[in-house]
Parts: sequence; C-alpha cells; structure tokens
Amino acid sequence: MQLNVLTLPGDGIGIEVTREAVRVLETVCRKYNHSLTLTEGLLGGIAIHKTGNPFPDDTARLCLDADATLMGAVGLPEFDNAPPEKRPEKGLLGIRRALGVYANLRPVRTYKALIDSSPLKNHLIEGTDLIIVRELTGGIYYGTPRGITGEGDEERGTNTMTYSRAEIARVTRMAFNLARNRRKKLASVDKSNVLETSQLWRKVVVEVAAEFPDVELEHILVDNCAMQLVLNPKRFDVLVMENMFGDILSDEGAVLAGSIGMLPSASIGGRRPNGAWVGLYEPVHGSAPDIAGRNKANPLGAIGSVAAMLEYSFGLMAEAAAVNNAIESVLNAGKVTADLKPKTAPLTTDQVGQAVCDAL
Repeated sequence: MQLNVLTLPGDGIGIEVTREAVRVLETVCRKYNHSLTLTEGLLGGIAIHKTGNPFPDDTARLCLDADATLMGAVGLPEFDNAPPEKRPEKGLLGIRRALGVYANLRPVRTYKALIDSSPLKNHLIEGTDLIIVRELTGGIYYGTPRGITGEGDEERGTNTMTYSRAEIARVTRMAFNLARNRRKKLASVDKSNVLETSQLWRKVVVEVAAEFPDVELEHILVDNCAMQLVLNPKRFDVLVMENMFGDILSDEGAVLAGSIGMLPSASIGGRRPNGAWVGLYEPVHGSAPDIAGRNKANPLGAIGSVAAMLEYSFGLMAEAAAVNNAIESVLNAGKVTADLKPKTAPLTTDQVGQAVCDAL
C-alpha cells in the first residue's frame, strides 16, 4: 500500500516523540512492504514563530492532501498571555475543523507491566480496557457568542455550549459501532439534570440506541463518571461524551494507564473516496516544555497513535496489532522512560523508540 502521511511535530517534546513514532512507522513499512511518503508541516507555536499563524494556509493544504496526519503536541509558555487567535492551541482547533474530525477516540488500557506505576491500587485498575469517545468539533470550545466584554465590575467572560441533533447523532453512532465490536457496552456521559444541551444529548442517544439493540446502553452523569473511573474503571467499555467532558475525563484516564505519556488518540471524521477514515493522530500529552530537548519524554503515546493510524486510516489491522504488541513487549522488558518508574536505569526517548523498532 502507498501511505501518504503528514507529520506536524509542533512544539516542545512533540518534536522528539514524533521522531520516534516516524521511525516506528518506517520500520512497519519496511517489514510489510508498504511505500511511505512523509511530508512535514508547521502547527502551533513554531508556526506562529515562522509564519505568524498557528495554523498556516500551507498546513491546511497539506493536511487535506495527506491520507493521514500525525501530530506531536502544541503549546509554549511564552504564549500563555497571548490573545486566543495567537495561541498555539488555536492551530489545534483549526486543523480539527479543517479535517472535520468530529470523534476523538482515546483508548485507555492498563498493561500488567505498568500496574505499579499508577497511584491507584492494583486491584482497582488491573484489567482496565476502555475507549473514551469525545465529540471534537462542537460544544463550548466552538460555540458562539464567546469573548470578554465590559470593564471594571461589569467585565464578563462568555462561552456558549451548543449542540445540534446531527452532531450528537454522528458521534454516538461512531461510539455504538466501536462498542458493537468490543464488549457491547456503551456509557453515555452527560449532565442532563442541569444542562439543556445534555437533555438533548440524552434524548438523541436514546434514539440512536434503537439502531444497536445488541449494545447495552448506560447513562451516567459526568460527576459520577469521574468518580467511577477511579473507583471501578473495569465497569466501562466504551464511553461517549461532549467535547469539554471528554477533554477532562480522558486525561483522568492517564492515572489508569500509569502515565499520560502512554495515551494515544485518533480523531476521526468522514470517509475519503477510497473508503478510509479521515484521521488526525496524536498522543494525549502536552508539549511539556520543562523536559523538551532533554531526550527523556515518553514516546509510547505517539507510537500508539501510529498503530491507530494504521488501523483506522489504512485498514492495516495486522500492522497495527504488531505495533501494539511491540509496545507491550518493550514494557514487559522494562525498557521505559523515567515517568514509568522503571526498576533499572530509565531509557531515553530515542532508546525506547529503537526498542520498539527492534521488537517489530
């Protein structure tokens, strides 16, 4: 197969972890006789430095031309007080909208080798294997009106949470289809006891559920879900939720996995003419400027995102499984970075990347 992939390393450790993810992708292509074309673009803080725009027009064109896009991370402290349109994160919102990726899939799996890395008790997290499906292009991050108005005591910040029936239905169907191919359990997370958007959310989810009679549906309020994720995460299979709830709860999943550096993600949109999913793939972690350039970042989340890319955008199931198996092999061998608290001396970012390539 011909794989045409755009890489957007971004800022901070994004550059380092993306480099290792690309090495793994190249290894897979050699092993399975695929042809790989790589293109690199600018996104986030580095794009602001070089073009004045966190999501340059050239990057928009490149991501639309590519079969799939692999991202690192965006964000730099120097932009913390910049206006919203000049912050690196604006580029992230921009590329999601440009690609129309409306469902963010965040798998959370507890590996046996990492059970002791979690601050939670072993018996609580052992066997955890779930996917959080976060709606990605609607809700409070995109709703209008928004902004800061007025002065003095009358100064006011406004954000608007809004969802249409169509936005809720399409991400719900994505989640039901995932659950149908797993353990056939879906938890829909909302705040319907308070929010009208959540009341519509629950109504539409119930309607869509009629299309999937083989999948068990549970409704759970977001505050209870936050508690249950640390008390009994094994009860969950697939969870679906709106944008802000997903942003928060998926990071809570890092506690279950042992480190936020372990979490990959896939942002999925419609289908291309060849039937492949439009996809944007990135580790969940941020740019971590405090450790950037020190060769100590955990690349496994980025490498896991390559596995997701192979599965969803290219349909290469054996190749995706091989990458995930290689990750598990490296974890079992204790060849990990410092964040995973290894029993021996921690490996560097590039050493972990090489270990995964060797396992492949």
